[in-house]
Order: sequence, then C-alpha cells, then structure tokens
Amino acid sequence: MLYDKARIFVQAGGGGNGCMSFRREAHVPMGGPDGGDGGRGADVVLVCDDSLRDLQSFKRSAHYKAGRGRHGEGNQRHGADGETMEVRVPPGTEVHKWDGTVYDLVRPGQRVQIAGGGSGGRGNRKFKSSTRQSPRFAEKGLEGDEGWIDLRLKLLADVGLVGVPNAGKSSLISVVTRAAPKIANYPFTTLEPVLGTLDGGDRQLILADIPGLIEGASDGAGLGHEFLAHVERTRLLVHVLELAPMDGSDPIENYETIERELEKHDKRLARLPRVLVLSKADLVPADVVEDAREYWQEHFDALAPPVEAWDTPNPLDRVPVIVTSSATKVGLEELRTELLRRVPLQSVEVLEELAGEGELAEHRVFKPATGKGWRVEQLEEGLFRVSGEQVERLLARHDLENEEALAHVEHRLNKMGIVRALEAEGFESGDDVEIAGIVFELN
Repeated sequence: MLYDKARIFVQAGGGGNGCMSFRREAHVPMGGPDGGDGGRGADVVLVCDDSLRDLQSFKRSAHYKAGRGRHGEGNQRHGADGETMEVRVPPGTEVHKWDGTVYDLVRPGQRVQIAGGGSGGRGNRKFKSSTRQSPRFAEKGLEGDEGWIDLRLKLLADVGLVGVPNAGKSSLISVVTRAAPKIANYPFTTLEPVLGTLDGGDRQLILADIPGLIEGASDGAGLGHEFLAHVERTRLLVHVLELAPMDGSDPIENYETIERELEKHDKRLARLPRVLVLSKADLVPADVVEDAREYWQEHFDALAPPVEAWDTPNPLDRVPVIVTSSATKVGLEELRTELLRRVPLQSVEVLEELAGEGELAEHRVFKPATGKGWRVEQLEEGLFRVSGEQVERLLARHDLENEEALAHVEHRLNKMGIVRALEAEGFESGDDVEIAGIVFELN
C-alpha cells in the first residue's frame, strides 16, 4: 500500500534560561554579575531525501519534538544551542504549514525550516548598567514554534508499466509491490493509475500501473489518454506484453501500437530506457515462450548500437526481455533485481526540470515598515488590556514575582510607548492591566 498523505505535529525546542549568578572568588568580596545566556532551541527542518518514496514512516510516528537549548550558568558560561532535528521526506512532498504557507520539496537535499527554535534568555550580566550594578534577575528562554502540518505526496514515479488493456500489468504490480489494484478478465479494469512501492532494502522504487492504452490514446481515444502524463517523469518504462492475447490480437502489433502512442504523446518517452516483460507465461507452452523470448531479444539487440561502437561497453544499454507469470511467480525476482539495477538513485535531468532550474535575475526586496505590534483597549472601569506578540514575549521572558524583573518590565513597557497609550485611553496609576492573560497593577 502506498502512503501519500500524512499529518504530523512538529515542535521546535524552547530556548534555555539565562542564569542569575554573581562572581564568587577568594579575595573578591563584591564580585559583579556573571550569569551566562541560555542557548537557542533546536529547529525542526524538513529534508528532501531521494532514498524515500512514500510517507509510510509517518504512520508509525506522528510527533516530532526537537531538543531545547541548555540553560546558562555562572562564570559567564553560555548554554549550548539545541541540535537541529531533521525530518526526512521523499521527493515530490508538498508541505502545508499551520499558517497557510506551502512548500514543495522536489530536489534531493532541499531543506525547509518548518519550526524555529525559541531564543535563549539573557543572563543577569547583560542587565548590568550604571544605575543597576547588581541585577538580581535573568530572562527565561522562549518556547519554539509548534503546530500540525499536512504532507501530501505528488509522486514522481520511477517506473511506469505500460501496455494494452488486459496485458497483465495489474497482476504484475500486485505481486511485485503488494499493491491492491482491481484485477479481472476484461479490458479497462484499471480506471486510474495504481502506485506501488518496491522495497529494495536500502532504497525504494515507485511503480505506476498506467491504465491500458489503445491506438489513438494520444489523440484522446480510450481511457489511457488521461493518464499518459503519469509516465512523463518516470525514469524507466516496463512494457508489459501478453504472450498469447485472449482476444486473438497480434503481440507484435500490440507492442508497436503502444510504442507509437508513447512517442506521439512525448518524444522523450521514446528515449527512456525499456524493459520488456512477456506476461502470463503459465498459459503458454514452454517452447512457445522460449521462441518469443529469443525473437524479442534479437529484435532489441539489432536495434542497439554495435559493441564496437561503444566507448565503454555498458550492459545497461541492452533492453532486457524477462518472461514472467504472476500466478506462478516465474521471473519476478529477476524483474525486481533488474529494476533496482537500472533505475539510478536520482535523475538529475528530471529533478532540475521539476525544481525549475535557472538563475534568478538580481532583485531587491522591499518590506513595509514594522508597526508597533501591540494594541491597547479598555475592558471596563480600571481594567485595560494590552495585546500583541511583542509584549507577550516580553512577559514570557520574565518572572513577574521578582520585584526587579517586574520593574524592568514596566520600564520596557514605558520605553515601548505602551504606558502613554494606556494613559491616552484613560489609564490612571493603580489601574489593572492584562497582558497575555496576566493581570497586574501598573504604577
């Protein structure tokens, strides 16, 4: 079964707390503050990995939490930053973030920071000034980003199975990849592409069973014309040819029909590497099977360039002919081995095409000036509310039970112009102010 959707929860690491500490050494009776800063929390990064082919791993684990930064310590020792958590996804993964941002990971090695780690708090040494010689407070680290993200796989199939209707493609993909297509003894049982994952141990391949093609498919005839595009980005085509078609048609004509339609749709498909699979061998006498295999192998060898013309002989230039039977499992292991051997680990041409390679023209980015980022409103007589990320982060960084920390917060609110804005709304000394769900009294 192919897993092409997943929903996961990611949480970046929180920042480490700053340290409140004072220098304590022999013969230094009044050492100054020496608290170190907390480390930054770890980011969560999605990495496009070409060794993966579906989202199956996310069915087992849906929560990813990165480590937090270490707390600061005395003697000006800063906490270490958290180690970035990398979450691997297959090429073709479309990422929908909780804020509506969409990322498309196509090229192996692409990285997207999906959740940023929280910044570390400053130690008390950073708050020393001419008027505050011995600050007895430090900042807390902030929490990292977190939220649910949706992963949707728009598959880049490695291998496409093509052939006339009822050639045996569905049976073949069902036993090679454990996909579960509809199988019946009549044409057009496959009405949409069926995808399966071939597991090779250290790597995976995606096989796509394309609905049966008929003559004129490239011009809109039959069902297959809607799905020809699904083979455009494949790296290898497996042409499945029934040895003795039950409708009495000629296998050679069937082969030529499909190849002709593929070339008419896209000339690139005619240049893709091929593997010819002679299917349903269990329904044909052994001598007929062998004659057919020899005929097709001689046919492809005659089309290949002579060995003398090769700069370096390459066995992969030869189109293999493999006799298979989905019922008796004949030739299936040979086919698996051949597919894993012939499909490269990554296709540079396809990936560059998908990634939209090309140098961008030099440009400048103009951003609007940042607003004040907070809002003041009066809730009732003697109670006001200040909302906004900037002020909420300020309160999250400090222990409001600490008198010095509270005085520092009030000083920062005054510098930000919030006190003036409150007074403009009718605030008087001693009134309550609510910020981030915390109500306290401002003087």
